[in-house]
Amino acid sequence: MEVVRHRGSVVLLPMPDPDHLILVRQYRYAIDQWIWELAAGSLDPGEEPAAAASRECQEEIGLVAGRIEPLGRFFPTPGYCDEIMTFYKLTELTEPRAGSPAVAADADEDLRVQRFSLDEARRMIRDGEVVDLKTVVGVGLLGGTAS
Repeated sequence: MEVVRHRGSVVLLPMPDPDHLILVRQYRYAIDQWIWELAAGSLDPGEEPAAAASRECQEEIGLVAGRIEPLGRFFPTPGYCDEIMTFYKLTELTEPRAGSPAVAADADEDLRVQRFSLDEARRMIRDGEVVDLKTVVGVGLLGGTAS
């Protein structure tokens, strides 16, 4: 059998307030589409998932998380890959402090960052505007139902 080995990743649920979530829109080469999704990223060698969540929050959405809360861990494709995704709710979001070291985005990423209400994010999932499974799972972890 062929197996893809992966050091793991983190999935971010950045919430500027209890009723809103930040999604990113990016081009995904494998499906040749621009899609709305939760920000995510791979762990660096030896990096703890919570530290990766903090780093990715700054890299992908340009904000610093004051609170990082784990929501769960899942294997997205256990049929051929050992990647485990750790989901984090990020709150108390602030702009980076003046003079703090800049965190550069990955060279291959072209992200559009946008805030959505949770009801709007749930509607986008229901209507097929969100096609990324990690995003569906992450929004589901927040609980509640759309109005």
